[in-house]
Amino acid sequence: MFDQLTARLSATLDSLRGRGRITEDNIAQALRDTRVALLEADVALPVVKGFIESVKARALGAQVASSLTPGQAFIGILHEELIALMGGGGEGFTLRAAPPVVVLLAGLQGAGKTTTAAKLARRLIETGSKRVLLASTDVRRPAAMLQLERLAAQVHAEYFTSEPGATPEAIAAAALTRARNGVFDVLIVDTAGRLHVDAGLMDEVRRIDAAVGAAQRLFVVDAMAGQDAVNAARAFGAALDLTGVILTKADGDARGGAALSVRQVTGKPIVFLGVGEKPEALEPFDPARMASRILGMGDVVSLVEQVHRQVDGEAAARLARKVVKGQGFNLLDLKGQLEQLQKMGGVEALIDKLPGAVVKKAAVTAQQGDKDLRRQIAIINSMTPRERRNPGIIDGSRRRRIAAGSGVQVQDVNRLLKQFLEMQRVMKGMKGGRLRQLMGAFKGGLPPGFPGR
Repeated sequence: MFDQLTARLSATLDSLRGRGRITEDNIAQALRDTRVALLEADVALPVVKGFIESVKARALGAQVASSLTPGQAFIGILHEELIALMGGGGEGFTLRAAPPVVVLLAGLQGAGKTTTAAKLARRLIETGSKRVLLASTDVRRPAAMLQLERLAAQVHAEYFTSEPGATPEAIAAAALTRARNGVFDVLIVDTAGRLHVDAGLMDEVRRIDAAVGAAQRLFVVDAMAGQDAVNAARAFGAALDLTGVILTKADGDARGGAALSVRQVTGKPIVFLGVGEKPEALEPFDPARMASRILGMGDVVSLVEQVHRQVDGEAAARLARKVVKGQGFNLLDLKGQLEQLQKMGGVEALIDKLPGAVVKKAAVTAQQGDKDLRRQIAIINSMTPRERRNPGIIDGSRRRRIAAGSGVQVQDVNRLLKQFLEMQRVMKGMKGGRLRQLMGAFKGGLPPGFPGR
């Protein structure tokens, strides 16, 4: 997301380096380039105009501190204005109401409401220890109801089964009664969508809201819908008193204009981003962090939070104990580390949150990195259990067999084994108390030379 915008803005900021002061002359081209970059990112024209005027008013004639270049000063102004454009420091999604708190999801068909309902339920269950009930009011599409029922089972939420022939508002009201009687913390109501905005859709959503008195009314919109997303946001904002926006399929849009437009059009904060199809692929939206990512600064805070949330701490502790005792680091351990990285979304998810300068220095692309990751896991999977535990027995004939079994060249197997031997050498040097001393020296941080440092 925002890949194109980030690339264009980075080039714009590079052009300002070496200047001693921001003036109308040297800022004019930068503003023109910024305007073009935003329009190419599919940001709505009125939003672009307002943003450029705000940046221009702050940037022109600004005295640059002696330690800063104009590029650094201008990027600071852009960062602050992007944060303001995407909602500033609002509190976002909250559940400050008497339980059961009703969350109503509205939006067009195909925006991802049903999968988002399950993702949100999973998040509330795992991070908030909430009891969640899911209900679908899409009476025109029985398949949507079945989909939500199956998703509810996957995320360990309960699903409300409606009576045949019931109206959408009757289903919602009955689900609320069930949530109250069942002592649920949250009721998430998934509504029907249409391929386009129409009066019937808006009337139905308003009736459902009236039946349950939703505390949170979230507009779910496809990030790849472009200007259609803006039009839909305007229509739903007029029909419902929205409390927030969920932007789905954010991982599939390199432009990201919808994120910069929808907030301005609805006047409501973006509260979550859908970044994949898996149940865990829902991230809280933070304007400051997103602005940093757009400007190539990365989002290391989100990366650290993701590591804490998704990395198996118990497995990491077992590996650390094994190394401390001087026991061998083998290919099973390496496979576990690679699978942990894959669980976090692979190299692409990692690169997306690292500062642009770090990514350039590493000279690795997301696609190539993920391809290498899958290849390495396939190579290890093609080995026998004995070979994984004792890599020293892997001779030439075994390497040829492993290469054939994993669909790679013998050179790929050799490369993996060479990398493994280097890691094993480092691990051997850490046995005994040296690992504890090293971790103490860095106080749990990353040592110099580690990717991202």
